[in-house]
Amino acid sequence: MRVGGWGRAVRVLGVVVLLSVAWLQLALPPLPHDPQSALGGSARETPEFDPSLNYHRSPVSKFLQTKAQHQTSAVKTVLSPEQILEIREQIQLRSGNETVLNEELYGPVHADTIVIAVQVHNRLEYLRHLIVSLAQARDIDSVLLIFSHDFFDEDINQLITTIDFCKVMQIFYPHSLQTHPHSFPGESQGDCPRDTKPEEAAKLNCVGTPDLYKHYREARFTQTKHHWWWKANKIFDDIWILRNHTGLVLFLEEDHYVAEDFLHMLRLLTAAIPRACPKCSLITLGNYLKNYNFQTDASKVEVTQWVSSKHNMGFAFNHSVWLQIKTCSAEFCNHDDYNWDWSLQHVSFSCLEQKLHTLVLRAPRVFHIGECGVHHKKKDCSSRTVLNKVHRALQNSQRTLFPHRLVVVHTPPKKVKKHKGNGGWGDKRDHGLCHSFSVSTSPEHSMVNNSFSSFVPLFNNSSLNGSVTRNIS
Repeated sequence: MRVGGWGRAVRVLGVVVLLSVAWLQLALPPLPHDPQSALGGSARETPEFDPSLNYHRSPVSKFLQTKAQHQTSAVKTVLSPEQILEIREQIQLRSGNETVLNEELYGPVHADTIVIAVQVHNRLEYLRHLIVSLAQARDIDSVLLIFSHDFFDEDINQLITTIDFCKVMQIFYPHSLQTHPHSFPGESQGDCPRDTKPEEAAKLNCVGTPDLYKHYREARFTQTKHHWWWKANKIFDDIWILRNHTGLVLFLEEDHYVAEDFLHMLRLLTAAIPRACPKCSLITLGNYLKNYNFQTDASKVEVTQWVSSKHNMGFAFNHSVWLQIKTCSAEFCNHDDYNWDWSLQHVSFSCLEQKLHTLVLRAPRVFHIGECGVHHKKKDCSSRTVLNKVHRALQNSQRTLFPHRLVVVHTPPKKVKKHKGNGGWGDKRDHGLCHSFSVSTSPEHSMVNNSFSSFVPLFNNSSLNGSVTRNIS
């Protein structure tokens, strides 16, 4: 009896264990490293996402939903006057509130908080991937993330409100083409057509001023420069919680993608400036090289003059640098070029006492994944191909990310020619609107030391001391 009793007890115990294991397998979610877990479902359910991209943190899956579930209204539609009025009212209401999401979780904004300014239009798919990359970056919970919109879309707004990994704010450009479809800065009925000859314009009595190539304004090309200048003025001089801010503002766009160590590199570069490049006023985390080698270049940084076509992606500067740029608002706003970056380079050449110089990473931490935009229209605007390339490069370079020190490479300086201008910005109305964005500096900001050298105290992290190795080549 005693033996039989023990046997039954063992069998009962075995059955209980098996049932428990089976219940756990049914109840527990997939392991975090499972690609399907990161997606929140089957790869077939997410046509805009490539299953080979192994997002290792499952919480980011909520930023990558299917188009069927979350279709943006970015497709061009004709808005009624009532809809336009409602959008304008929403923009005015939200701009006045200056709401900071997640402040109760991550604390207030400090003077040295890194601010990330993302310029957003209407490309929701790209924006999703940028947000995912930001979510996976180390120390992202320390930043203030500001999304600046020139297209009001509830799907995009809703996506941003789901961000829970840092402090978030949204601002809205109030003079968009969306809200002004039939009046300046949109297209007005009396505007001169692009290719109108001067004698024809006189007969038509149409409105406008031709650019240096004798073309009249095209509204669709003017918005980006207006938005960028408005956004910079807004962030540096007109947001209340940033009234005492002296830290860096990093400029990104909706079709960028960041590496997980981009904040680490930003801090490392800031600490390096006093010794590596005292004349540098900007830091650049991105470049347009088609091929990059993290194995050899992950810690290398170049000292160079800032060139708009090379260094306009993922660049950062502080309020002291902004004060100098802002004093050149006439050169920026009147320069006959519809590109904000070429206009900024014109400011560097024609107005600043010292041309803009930058420390730029050879192995980028900010990547451009956009296939379509203002200048380029393709049949396939999916970010999948470029994103696969970027993700593979980062996956293969895990051991080289987060370097402890930088290798500063001094290359022979290349002569940068003064740029004539690309045109598209000859209309006096654009000049006037651009000038109107410059707001007066608050008393708190006017106390900030107006010099490039104010980069020095931004990060007093002793662990970064001695983090520069000079390498002359």
